[in-house]
Amino acid sequence: MSDNKSLENLVTQVRRDILRMVHKVNSGHPGGSLGCAEFLVTLYNDVMKLNDGFDMNGEGEDLFFLSNGHISPVIYSVLARKGYFPVEELNTFRLLDSRLQGHPTTHEGLPGIRIASGSLGQGMSVAIGAALTKKLNGDEHLIYSLHGDGELQEGQIWEAAMYAAGNKVDNYIATIDYNQKQIDGATDDVLPLGSLTEKFKAFGWDVLEIKEGNDIQAIKNGLAEAKSRTGNGKPVCVLLHTEMGNGVDFMMHTHAWHGKAPNDEQLESALAQNPETLGDY
Repeated sequence: MSDNKSLENLVTQVRRDILRMVHKVNSGHPGGSLGCAEFLVTLYNDVMKLNDGFDMNGEGEDLFFLSNGHISPVIYSVLARKGYFPVEELNTFRLLDSRLQGHPTTHEGLPGIRIASGSLGQGMSVAIGAALTKKLNGDEHLIYSLHGDGELQEGQIWEAAMYAAGNKVDNYIATIDYNQKQIDGATDDVLPLGSLTEKFKAFGWDVLEIKEGNDIQAIKNGLAEAKSRTGNGKPVCVLLHTEMGNGVDFMMHTHAWHGKAPNDEQLESALAQNPETLGDY
């Protein structure tokens, strides 16, 4: 278990990493990355049971699959800060021949990345396959995945949701980044999602909400509750209420920073709001 203050310091540093990465190449997705920093820091440093080192087979440990791959800056930072690869490699984000492409890929063998996740809607299907593999191998560890709420407009998600419930994939926790924003505006304006709680329940899932999705203790409590509901014949869905652009005042409460990099002045302002805690790369 990690204390909340240590996790908060790590979140602050991850925010700095995200901002500096996208600024350097004037490209990337800071909004959703910042919104999920608390969740992924807590997941990797407090919740999941992980082996030392990285093995694509993932035997004897919990596994995570990022489905909304455009928020690659946050997963790269979290993985680097966890020791999967050198923090200095964050300098290569989105550069030609880098292992840290705009959307995660596997062909370069970046430790911690298990699937290429650029095309939205596919991560749940892969995660279900991994969960079934765990069951076949008698491995009692869990599978986690993260999805954007706008991503739920993809039909493959709901085919996978039916399959998971129909086959009692109850060693699987899927979290939805429920910030209610996507690249073109509010999800309600682009394509309303209705009640996600009722939708997932109707598909046969166990559903819970984390109302304060940018609060570390709330995330700890919510994921502990989600884990307690596994093994009961149903997959588990966590609706994580986050704020896109969290931690940077001018990026919050808008979809405008979904895929837009800060300029020099904006970067300086954003970094000033998130003082260095663990050392920049």
